[in-house]
Amino acid sequence: MKKVIINLAILFVITITTVSAQLPPHPNGGVSPTAGNTPVGGGASIGGGLIILISLGMGYAMKKIYSLRSDNREKILN
Repeated sequence: MKKVIINLAILFVITITTVSAQLPPHPNGGVSPTAGNTPVGGGASIGGGLIILISLGMGYAMKKIYSLRSDNREKILN
């Protein structure tokens, strides 16, 4: 069971990382920037990093919950 949870957590993190790793479209529709267009690289979002941070936090919480449950089982059985 422990290996299944670890494998699912790793698969979840890899899936979230690859889904959010897509490049955004060019801000000027593929045309080089001129005086009225948005500069390339301007207005970068923080969404990708936030998703990774939340995923890692959820994985850590899952590990803590699993550890607490397994500790309680050992106390009950002994």
